[in-house]
Amino acid sequence: MGTYDIERYLNIRSAYGGSFGPDGDRLSFLMTTTGTPQVWTVEGPREWPEQRTFYEERVTFASWSPERPELVFGMDEGGDERAQLFRLEAETGVIENLTAMPDAKHRWGGWSHDGERFAFASNRRDESVFDVYVQDRNATGDDAELVHEGDGWLSVGGWSPDDSHLLVSQAYSNFDQDLYTLDLESGTGDLKHVTPHEDEGDVRYQSASWAPDGEGLYLVTDHGEGVDTLYLAYLDLETLDLETVASGDEWNVGGIALDDETGRFVYSRNVEGYTDLTVGEFEGDSNDPTAFETFPEPDLPGGISGGVSFDPDAERFALSTTGDTINTNVFVVDVESGEAEQWTAAPTAGIPPETFDGSDLVHVESFDGLEVPGFLTLPDGVEDRESAAGDTPVIVDIHGGPESQRRPSFSSVKQYFLDQGYAYFEPNVRGSSGYGSGYASLDDVEKRMDSVADIEACVEWLHDHPAVDPDRIVAMGGSYGGFMVLAALTEYPDLWAAGVDVVGIANFVTFLENTGDWRRALREAEYGSLEDDREFLESVSPTNNIEAIEAPLFVLHGENDPRVPVGEAEQIVEQAREQGVPVRKLIFEDEGHGFSKLENRIEAYSAIAEFLDEHV
Repeated sequence: MGTYDIERYLNIRSAYGGSFGPDGDRLSFLMTTTGTPQVWTVEGPREWPEQRTFYEERVTFASWSPERPELVFGMDEGGDERAQLFRLEAETGVIENLTAMPDAKHRWGGWSHDGERFAFASNRRDESVFDVYVQDRNATGDDAELVHEGDGWLSVGGWSPDDSHLLVSQAYSNFDQDLYTLDLESGTGDLKHVTPHEDEGDVRYQSASWAPDGEGLYLVTDHGEGVDTLYLAYLDLETLDLETVASGDEWNVGGIALDDETGRFVYSRNVEGYTDLTVGEFEGDSNDPTAFETFPEPDLPGGISGGVSFDPDAERFALSTTGDTINTNVFVVDVESGEAEQWTAAPTAGIPPETFDGSDLVHVESFDGLEVPGFLTLPDGVEDRESAAGDTPVIVDIHGGPESQRRPSFSSVKQYFLDQGYAYFEPNVRGSSGYGSGYASLDDVEKRMDSVADIEACVEWLHDHPAVDPDRIVAMGGSYGGFMVLAALTEYPDLWAAGVDVVGIANFVTFLENTGDWRRALREAEYGSLEDDREFLESVSPTNNIEAIEAPLFVLHGENDPRVPVGEAEQIVEQAREQGVPVRKLIFEDEGHGFSKLENRIEAYSAIAEFLDEHV
């Protein structure tokens, strides 16, 4: 039916993760040309890029040294998320494994300002907790210095301007963190707690950066009585007082990128899923660290931007930009003028970008009056609702998390199904991030199934749409979204023509028992604990309600998934088959939590397309 097959769409490339080299003339970025993200460099706008890594496995990030032509990148194996850190010498191409401990996770914490050392967090001592390490740029493996033994989920937020301290974050859940400073010169390994955290429940402290004088931090937080959304704040490290720098005006300030030499910064607001950027410079007055001037807002295509990296003089910054109809590319913005220039040219596989379809932001009233936002995209030819024929099938694509948010960014899979004549609906049900902490908490523990009821409300809303065929509606989702698919199929079985569960949770008890040790406490904070909530977790698990399922089901998973173990797929498939449900299963031996390799993505989504052709 469509113009191009799924393989063509999946060959649309993306370029992102830009980082300026120390000379400011060269930009590294990640691009998916070979089928998995690899490191590339480019020396000017849309110049011919040079591929720098050549692995079958995905590269997760790349960060230039501030002083030398070398960069560190991260890479795991088979999707196991046990990332190792590697150094690439840009002039010679020589690559060295700096960590060489494949059983442990390594989470990048940044270069020191002199480029002599770098920091990271790792669970190499105890799989369930993260410690903080500092390593000389030429050291490898055991040569890393353990500078703090952690007791939970720690990450490193960067070096102080004089390299004497590290900023350390501890997460208790996705909506509850604390910040600490670690004095590297004292040698004690002690953390100093710096964030106010009274008896007010969860408080977020995120995206923290050192102020240029090292005497404070800029961060986003929702600290304060009655505060629901994230705002930009300054934290004085001597008094530990918080001052508001900028409010999100009912929307979250998504984060700040700050150059700690010049005080220049970029912060974003997430307005109904779209990015609103503010570019500015702090005035450097120690009497008022919240004072700043602003520069013109960059004119960027697409509506979604992020991943800011300044050049050495902070005269420009790189960031990634995308949109419904715009595949991801890296742009470079002049700070003072706001002029933006596209530096990468990730191709669209010969598919004309003007054939991509854009979404509309809609709101659906749920069972209790809550307004649920979502993005509805109609295939070309049915945009005119008055003349719509009511024969359009719909894929309801449910995001994971659950503390995540579907935003109007580019998806080659979505564009393929639109080309095939499907409409696409992407709801942000209660529990989603982006709409305040109150909205995000509406699905916690015993309120879990209220979010599934939101899906029912969305389908009933689709029934009233003149373009939609109510008998051909598909539930599709990954990770926690996979649970939502299974729950929607078992709770509301008569609404669905088919379901597609990608790396989804089938039973909360077995999931929590078998997920990575380092993740369990964070996930119990959202779903409920095995000790206190086991009976409830069993009651809402799709495997324990499987007798209700009617719609054909396709389950896909990665054998090496450390987050949602493959046993979740095995048990839901076995039990659904026992109910006589048409079930298809596809397991990838070299993937983890999702499909990172192009050949696997082609196989997976070709199979999904065939499955939907058969049943929808």
